[in-house]
Amino acid sequence: MRRTGASVYEKLLLCLRQDDHPASHHEKLISALGGFIGILLVFWISAGVLDLHGAALVMGSMGASAVLLFAVPHGNLSRPWPLLGGHLLSGAVGVTCAQWLAEPLLAAPLAVALSIAVMYYLRCLHPPGGATALVAVVGGPQIHALGYGFLLEPVLVNVLVLLAAAVLVNYPFPWRRYPRALFPAAPPVPVATARAGEELVIAHSDLVYALSELDSYIDVTEEDLLQIYALAVRHAVEPAVVSLPELRLSTAAGKA
Repeated sequence: MRRTGASVYEKLLLCLRQDDHPASHHEKLISALGGFIGILLVFWISAGVLDLHGAALVMGSMGASAVLLFAVPHGNLSRPWPLLGGHLLSGAVGVTCAQWLAEPLLAAPLAVALSIAVMYYLRCLHPPGGATALVAVVGGPQIHALGYGFLLEPVLVNVLVLLAAAVLVNYPFPWRRYPRALFPAAPPVPVATARAGEELVIAHSDLVYALSELDSYIDVTEEDLLQIYALAVRHAVEPAVVSLPELRLSTAAGKA
């Protein structure tokens, strides 16, 4: 019984333990500054379309998006299509549920559930989209009066403002540039295996297989996986290894 109790206690501590994020203080400050600028612009736009109460409701989902765009700019959930599709499609689901179901107790959870399914199948999973769907249902008469116009103003306008802010704020820092697809990525890091001294090559199909075996959504790109694995193996083989930001900086400088 003691061993079982200790095991449960250790598992509880493991669940509550704070994650160690390796990002530097400089990186965290840039993320915070980006969030400030993005939400300042979005709040200003929302307040011009809705009153402060309506703006505050919409701002909840935009605030969550700002965390992704500025703290995790290269995550799968932060890409432009998930940002745009996640908010707009979920908003459309929410407006439809609000118009067809008079009971919010049923319409609200159904809107979130359907938005999750839609985002999954259309490859635009963006968690704040669930909040946008919810606002469309429980936002009150002012939100309901907008109908599907809610998707244009304030949702689309706010998303585009936040997208522009993410591009501009992250642009001065080559390793943070957003969206990642528009800028040259660092070349593959040549990695020597400890056994044979041959270059390590991981095929795209290998990554697809590994991710499918997990059977869960992992918010990391294949490029990130390759770079993380390459740097880890290189660090194990060589005593000194250049950091990933330094690697990206040197790559950008070489192409300039």
